Amino acid sequence: MTRTAPETTATTTGWTPLGVLATAQFLVVLSTSIVNVALPQIRAGLALTDTTQAWTVNAYVLAFGALLLPGGRAGDVYGLRRVFLFGTALFALSALGAALAPSAIALIAFRATMGIGAALLAPAALALVLTLYAGPDRRGTALGVWGAVSGAGGAAGVLLGGLLTDLYGWRAVFAVVVPLALAVLVATRLLVGADRPRGGSMDAPGTVTVAAGLVALTYGLSGPWPLAVAGLVLLGLFALLQRRTAAPLLPARMRVVAVPNVLMALLGAVWLGVFYFLPLYQQRVLGYSPLEAGLTQLPLALTITLSSWFTGKLSTRRALPAGLLVLAAGLAWLSRTPADGTFLTDLLGPTLLVGAGLGTAFVRLTTTASTGVPAADSGLAGGLVNATRQIGGAIGLAFLTLLPTSGAAFLACAALTLLISVLSTRKA
Repeated sequence: MTRTAPETTATTTGWTPLGVLATAQFLVVLSTSIVNVALPQIRAGLALTDTTQAWTVNAYVLAFGALLLPGGRAGDVYGLRRVFLFGTALFALSALGAALAPSAIALIAFRATMGIGAALLAPAALALVLTLYAGPDRRGTALGVWGAVSGAGGAAGVLLGGLLTDLYGWRAVFAVVVPLALAVLVATRLLVGADRPRGGSMDAPGTVTVAAGLVALTYGLSGPWPLAVAGLVLLGLFALLQRRTAAPLLPARMRVVAVPNVLMALLGAVWLGVFYFLPLYQQRVLGYSPLEAGLTQLPLALTITLSSWFTGKLSTRRALPAGLLVLAAGLAWLSRTPADGTFLTDLLGPTLLVGAGLGTAFVRLTTTASTGVPAADSGLAGGLVNATRQIGGAIGLAFLTLLPTSGAAFLACAALTLLISVLSTRKA
């Protein structure tokens, strides 16, 4: 049955809905990193092996990254608010299941289901923000807030994970998500108006091939290499199917945002590299406790927040290459990684530069990745920019972990940032 064009959620004059949707994004990012500090306790409590311990993290990340693209399209087809509410409810219930999990297999299953919920709610939330705050100035401010909570969520996960684990045990890192997600669910129903679904189909072959391909590629890069090859084959099949499908998951008209999404994938590798190797250097080389590592990342989180907010109010294209140069300088400084380093002399300065650069680059690339996209594809655009950052981060981290030291990884991230800066001067 053919449906009429969608009626999008009306533009709002207040900022409360943005706070609600941004909280959902914060929880999604938080849930990526909050579990890391609790892993030793989880391992002891559920008798995890090395394999099941890794899957406690990977199940969420892989399900989230692999399903972001179909999750974004689902919002366009079935309605942005409807998909957001369903994804948030699934996310909350799965977090509760993870908090109560009696075994390693149950925990991994609930973490994967949390990833599915996140893949549904995250692109729908971004699409709702782009719809509710449509004017250039308001959209810039809204995306500044979006970038701020996205950056703060990664650092907050390390800090909050350490606090909760020390005070209440590992189950608390999952339980804390539940009331916050339920509050988002209720507030969204009250504050965000419904939109009419666009209708159409979900392109099942495309969904299956892209999801399976991304999972196989990402996992295979850090595990059995034949899986990585299978992933590339499946992604090639996905590209072929998109050309022959009447209603493709990734239509050709999305080429308008191809370049900023490629740049976002590269930035994702840098982003994830920072939040992976910085706590590693602090704990393994400098001897910090998990809580100390989290506390010393507060300046980084605060700088990302402030720079994202400030960048959202700027309209100049020069902000992106400038921010990337600042980021590269901070990473190069951080690459020294002295064994006798101190926070004030060796960490504070470079992390402030890294935070300023990351916040600026994230907001500018998110803005350009949604520019020129038809309203009917807003959910897909949200899913695409989230997917490229997530998958780019996972693939990039797989290569960065092959380097011998954290310092080498930071230096590689600095070189990659300079490459993004050069490419950005042509487009973003």
